[in-house]
Amino acid sequence: MPEGRSAAYSVPLLILISPSNRELFNSARPVAWFAERVITRDDVLKARRRINSYVRHTPLLRAKSLPQPLWLKCEFLQYTGVFKTRGAFNRLLAARDRGELNPSAGVVIASGGNAGLANAYAAATLGVRATVFVPETAPSVKIERIREYGADVQQVGSEYAEASEAAIDYAKRSGALLSHAYDQLEIAAGAGTLAEEILEDEPEIDTIVVAVGGGGLYAGIAAAAEGRAQVVAVEPFTCPTLHAALEAGRPVDVSVSGVAADSLGARRVGEIAFTMASRVPPTSVLVDEDAIVSARLQLWREYRIPAEHGAAAAFAALSSDAYQPARSERVAVVVCGANTDIRTLEPE
Repeated sequence: MPEGRSAAYSVPLLILISPSNRELFNSARPVAWFAERVITRDDVLKARRRINSYVRHTPLLRAKSLPQPLWLKCEFLQYTGVFKTRGAFNRLLAARDRGELNPSAGVVIASGGNAGLANAYAAATLGVRATVFVPETAPSVKIERIREYGADVQQVGSEYAEASEAAIDYAKRSGALLSHAYDQLEIAAGAGTLAEEILEDEPEIDTIVVAVGGGGLYAGIAAAAEGRAQVVAVEPFTCPTLHAALEAGRPVDVSVSGVAADSLGARRVGEIAFTMASRVPPTSVLVDEDAIVSARLQLWREYRIPAEHGAAAAFAALSSDAYQPARSERVAVVVCGANTDIRTLEPE
């Protein structure tokens, strides 16, 4: 790894058994509970084999707008315009293989928009029913596209957490398979397959920069890249779930607001992501609203990439110098979604 790189947010493994969260290790917890929260590269490789024929291997393009070697992982070109399609297919296909997916009951998920879109598409492809709970604040462009795939959309509450409670209740009542937007091993492992593509296409990549909301994409990438590349985890100051968890030594609730809240607005980071960050600490970086808006416009004007604000957050870490790579550091930035109103990309 190049010298001069920003230091990672240091979190010792012992954090997992600190007094503040010792209750997690109460003997009442089955061993399987912990195993389900530990993701490895093997999980990612299994996911890749499972979903290979259902998703796109998206391009990794060299960018020239910044002085250091930089590549853009164009995951916005994925089916449905977002990385979450990978996890959705992995979850549904694995459940079908285990006999857990009833086509008539189908799948249910709570989402700020993108996970619902991905699950609706995957369900339609596999011929099963999809029910999606979204907050009332979900962008209309995402809701319309979810309905286009034949899913039943229910708008509940003002935040993802409220939609999530409604989805859990629906799963209990209907027998539908519950798919989580980020905190299930199959979801995170599916998302991590894009890191396998990055390091396959450009094996000398040193660093992968990724935006974090609930942490499923981060966890999958970190598992896939462990021992091969470091991960920079980028969040808005207005919804810093992973950063707050690392400071507290456990996942904690945070206030959620800002331009990227529709895609990065989870109230707390997932257990899988926190476990991964505790085992292999990332570099945790926060970016402000202006940096995200500016990065989004730069991606559009220089590369014609119609990134949503959440996807632009990762690029904002570099364009605003919140993360400063070493001169020779080879960096890949994940541009993970483009489900946005393109009319907002050319301000009057």
